[in-house]
Amino acid sequence: MFTKLGRFVVHNPWKVIAAWVIAAIAVVAFAPSLADVTNKDQASFLPDSYESVQAQKLAADAFGQTNDATASIVIKRGDGGALTAADQAKAADLASKITAAKIDRVTGAVTGPQAVSPNKQVQLISVGLKGLPDDQAVLDAVQHVRDLTGPAVADSRLQYGVTGDAALFLDNQDAFNNAFVVVGIATVVLIIGLLLFIYRSPVAAFLPILTVGLVSAIAPGLIALAAKAFDLQVTQDLQTILTVVLYGVGTDYILFLLFRYRERLRAGEQPKAALVSATARVSEVIVSAAGAIVVAFSALLLAVFGGFKSLGPGLAIAVAVMAFAAITLIPAVVSLLGPKVFWPSKSWQKTPKGAMFKRFGRFTARRPAVVALISGGLMVALALGALGMKVDYDAFSQLPKDTESARAVKDLQAGFPAGALNPTTVYLRSTDGTPLNPAELQSYAGKLAKVNGVGSVLPAAPDGSLALLNPDKTVAQINVVLADPPYAKSALDLVDGALRDAAHAEAPAGTTALLGGVSASYTDIRDANSRDLSVIFPVAGGLIAIILALLLRSLLAPLLLMVAVVLSFFSTTGATVLVFQGAAGHAGVTFSLPIMLYLFVVAIGTDYNILMIARLREEAERGTSPREAADLAIEHGGPSVAAAGLILAGTFSSLMLAGMALLTEMGFSVAAGIAISAFVMSIFLVPSVIALLGPRAWWPRKLKLQAAPEAEEKELEPLAR
Repeated sequence: MFTKLGRFVVHNPWKVIAAWVIAAIAVVAFAPSLADVTNKDQASFLPDSYESVQAQKLAADAFGQTNDATASIVIKRGDGGALTAADQAKAADLASKITAAKIDRVTGAVTGPQAVSPNKQVQLISVGLKGLPDDQAVLDAVQHVRDLTGPAVADSRLQYGVTGDAALFLDNQDAFNNAFVVVGIATVVLIIGLLLFIYRSPVAAFLPILTVGLVSAIAPGLIALAAKAFDLQVTQDLQTILTVVLYGVGTDYILFLLFRYRERLRAGEQPKAALVSATARVSEVIVSAAGAIVVAFSALLLAVFGGFKSLGPGLAIAVAVMAFAAITLIPAVVSLLGPKVFWPSKSWQKTPKGAMFKRFGRFTARRPAVVALISGGLMVALALGALGMKVDYDAFSQLPKDTESARAVKDLQAGFPAGALNPTTVYLRSTDGTPLNPAELQSYAGKLAKVNGVGSVLPAAPDGSLALLNPDKTVAQINVVLADPPYAKSALDLVDGALRDAAHAEAPAGTTALLGGVSASYTDIRDANSRDLSVIFPVAGGLIAIILALLLRSLLAPLLLMVAVVLSFFSTTGATVLVFQGAAGHAGVTFSLPIMLYLFVVAIGTDYNILMIARLREEAERGTSPREAADLAIEHGGPSVAAAGLILAGTFSSLMLAGMALLTEMGFSVAAGIAISAFVMSIFLVPSVIALLGPRAWWPRKLKLQAAPEAEEKELEPLAR
């Protein structure tokens, strides 16, 4: 099948290229954009079965509350002194100016003596907003508030910062947009630079940029179409990750093809015949490798957290499109260029001698047990670091430290409990429709205030009562301020433990309690994340193992590969923990990192295993001994794995330039994971273990030896020059 496909593509390049261009134009012209289906609110990705979602719906029914955004202006003196009466009057004047400006989506701004902290270090101005925190009109309103506030306090000793959920989203949006630009530029520059180093050819270096660029025009539209068709939500970091995945994976597949094409040219084949042979041989590897990634990403459909559920299919679609391009569009372009794809380098005409990977192969063949012990031992040592992993759900910590919302939150804590901007809301509902007793509510709120870790319970009415009642007095709202930041682990533990227990246990007879708010939402996100990890990991691993079994028509070899891949996951996790929790002093790794790491390192890292194990099988089928097969596989397959791993690791490392904790951690960890997968696992551990096991590695399959091994098949190109 792949031979027929290769022959058609190579001999009809213009038809193939024209089909791709027409498809790109059609998708760009008629498909929705990715921004149309992007959702920035993590809490909205939870299903209805979670308590925080039920609390949100109760609030909407009882109080007419939607998820309207909030914004708070934190006012303090530049000299760090206590706010004077004149300072407080200036703040009140600012609130009046904001209200009088009649900014679209701003319902008003209020402050007063009650908004001044007890130590008089900080004063808050609450700005009412109409609309969801991620609505663009709301974000524009926050920016208008910032633009108005600056000049209003410019002639005073006051400093300000606008924060709150909408301000956080605005800063997040700016940070992600900046990250997208930085990562895009860094990715392109890095790929061009590395390919120039590998091939000494500007044509080969720019080939991925042009072809992957075409795929990048198609994939987002197809993802948006799928999102609309199946009612999926898309996270705001998808676009940035998509760029890295497409260029990283696409360049890998192009490398697989070009290395094999150059091999056949050196074996003396004519350019067209060489390209047909290369396409046929590499297509099986590319389709299997892409299949492993697609099924692993698709396993995210089993997630209950919508952020994971939407991210997986989007990336799966992109990888599937890229794989199809790698076996059709790329060979078509190379067919037109011929050997000029390597211009001006002449190295494609002969095989360099004394290559580095030839020495690696010979050493592994002589000492497979030593190589297995060293490579496996290194991975086990790194994996031990995973035992100390902690998970961080702090959304503010993911932003660059110099964002206005992050600075304002820090200023706020000089005078108020850290949870003042995002109180946890306890809703008490009558189960029989009887009006709630105000005295019982006051007593109930007092008990909540005494829970260890609660900073205070906010007054809900001018008379000082702690509970706000709906019109028929069957639902009460109590705002509980936590002592710790709302996203901190201690706050989530409190909401998920002592506060939730007290809220339910102390509820008056005939009532039920529900906890809502940011901390409650992230508590539920944490529970959903833990559940998803326990389900998706084994399912994705099982699906990848099935693909490997179908490719190799064996049971033991895929099992060995999966054990190695799982070990690489824990090794990468351990390295990430050592760097970020240890050296950098982070409170923990970002909560979505483990599942991202598993999918990228396990799925994409499996590409290199597939390429190497396919080469080992190919050499074994020629009748070579197990140790000689390992020697030749490393010598001939090692350069492709090393080049692809270097480029993919470098591509993901560009995320470290984004300036956001989430992307920095992801960039480092995935780059480290790819490096471990390529340079430790695929090049050394897998060949050495297969060499030790010999023919038993392919159990229960018995390899069918070729009648006459072709000498030219051993003329593969090493990476080193």
